[in-house]
Amino acid sequence: MASVSKRDYYQTLGVDRTASDDELKKAYRKMARQHHPDLQTGEAQKKASEEKFKEVNEAYETLSDQDKRKRYDTFGHAGAQQGGGPEGFGFGGSGFGEAFNDIFEDFFGGQRGGNRAERGNDLQYNLELTFEEAVYGKEAKLKIPRWEVCTDCKGTGAKSAASVKTCPSCKGAGQMRFQQGFFSITRPCGQCEGAGRIVTEPCPACQGRQRIYRERTIAVHIPAGIESGMRLRLSDEGEHGVNAGPPGDLYVAITVKPHPIFQRQGHDILCDVPIQFVTAVLGGKIEVPTLKGNTVIKIPAGTQPDKILRIKGLGIPSLKSQSTGDQLFVIKVQIPTKLTARQKELLTEFAKESGMSMEEDSDGFFDKMKTFFE
Repeated sequence: MASVSKRDYYQTLGVDRTASDDELKKAYRKMARQHHPDLQTGEAQKKASEEKFKEVNEAYETLSDQDKRKRYDTFGHAGAQQGGGPEGFGFGGSGFGEAFNDIFEDFFGGQRGGNRAERGNDLQYNLELTFEEAVYGKEAKLKIPRWEVCTDCKGTGAKSAASVKTCPSCKGAGQMRFQQGFFSITRPCGQCEGAGRIVTEPCPACQGRQRIYRERTIAVHIPAGIESGMRLRLSDEGEHGVNAGPPGDLYVAITVKPHPIFQRQGHDILCDVPIQFVTAVLGGKIEVPTLKGNTVIKIPAGTQPDKILRIKGLGIPSLKSQSTGDQLFVIKVQIPTKLTARQKELLTEFAKESGMSMEEDSDGFFDKMKTFFE
């Protein structure tokens, strides 16, 4: 009587023979979910799924092991069975074990130990600075509320060492072994939640939580030149971890309040400076503000509106180099709206002396526009 040949492992998982390890794992997870017996209803369906599930696991157990896969690709099923292959079905491949653990967690909500070290949460503190503080930097003291390891119990959650007992259910292992269909499955102990120990008398200070919520003052150096939207990272200054896990980080998010007269433009500081039109025409000296106090600058004769005058080195320090920006003064020429009769007379004489017409030459304007668009 002829024997029934096994189905090709690649066909079983629905992948090509060139499939990568990630593609094999993805296909296995999909097929295992689809054919798991415990997800079926009715005895006939369970029985059929159990056979299919065995076939899927056998295929992946072989193809996830590089040596077995090479023998299978060369000699077929006979080659895969050499050296303890699928006929002695087990969990030999590391890839298989990892994938099976993922499937187990999907199906049964399994965890890999209830007393694993857990990293503390990251925290963010929103810090508002004045314009001057952002330019020159400062030392800030921040009050940070956070979960910290309880100093009374040192993070054990117990009143004393005598209050910690070995879990009677799992004998300190933190896990229990169950028979799930034809698999032997390990799950976290339900009594101790995977800790392997039971606290009979919790710490009075933290009520067994291992941590206490308290406020701590932290000194933070704010570098000169920082600006809105930046964040400073302080390593290990976040919440403390659980079960000796590492602490999280603290992020300081910066917001800079607007200044009434100064604006930031890159590393330069801008300031609008109003001057009289006579000063713009004849030139002169005026007093202007800077972050380091008032100073005097010279206005050249014939200065036009919106001309920018510069004082080097009075801007904002760079965070990435030793350079500093400049202080920029944007000239705003003020035109008087009310004139006395004598002032009008003098301006009229000035216009005549300069050969200026008191009326706009509209024809001349349009002639210039025509030339512009030609």
